[in-house]
Amino acid sequence: MSHLSYKIDNQIAVITLGNPPQNRLSPQMLDEFDEALSAIECSDARALLLHAEGPDFSFGGDIVPWPDMTAQELRTLFERYLATFNRFEELSIPTIAAVQGLCFGGGFELAIRADVIFAGETARFGHPEQTLGIITILGGIYRVAERVGRTKAIEWAFTSEQVPAVIMEHHGVVNRVMADDKLFDEAINFTEKLSKGSTRAHAVHKALLQIWAAGGLSAADQAVLELGLPLFESEDVKLALPISVEAFKMKKTRPTFPFIGK
Repeated sequence: MSHLSYKIDNQIAVITLGNPPQNRLSPQMLDEFDEALSAIECSDARALLLHAEGPDFSFGGDIVPWPDMTAQELRTLFERYLATFNRFEELSIPTIAAVQGLCFGGGFELAIRADVIFAGETARFGHPEQTLGIITILGGIYRVAERVGRTKAIEWAFTSEQVPAVIMEHHGVVNRVMADDKLFDEAINFTEKLSKGSTRAHAVHKALLQIWAAGGLSAADQAVLELGLPLFESEDVKLALPISVEAFKMKKTRPTFPFIGK
């Protein structure tokens, strides 16, 4: 039985976690996630929604085999997880995670790699790792710190508290909180909206934020013109810019453009 499914339709990709009852991130799910990413990278998808079946997004990693694994086997496993999660994070298209119920451990570390997080009002987030005497081995603590700063990131890692979605929204980890029964519809509608946008510009914005996260403002400033100026030769800009200038001159409202992502 598969632990994950995906589909690509109308330039929208959807990945669904489905490993009941807790959507644990098993090695099988990891392999299937890699397969899904490969298919999406080779497709015409222009935005991606990640969500999960059942009452909870994910309780985290499948810890059952860990006590019987050697240190090298654990390292190899976690390197695979890091590579796949980072591959998701580094996709050039916009990614949205829709989170319901408990989003804990590796599930949280996966969700926070999405560009945008929508959460149901009952969703809770947290790092249970310290209750096992280990750390957020897939980079959770510093990705949280990138969004909220060191103060809350270290508190949440120390305490393993289950942080409600509204608190996560207040601190900037979650973008929007909504009724649980509206979550998927709101998330897929937002994904569809982004899929109709300027795909190449989205990719550049993502790249610039990654450069900024690694090297700060100076590094991003050094890259912004190199990455941004080629957009002026894209089909989308050649369509949108002249019409926008003409609308400005005529004192008309700028129209919505049928971007093709090229």
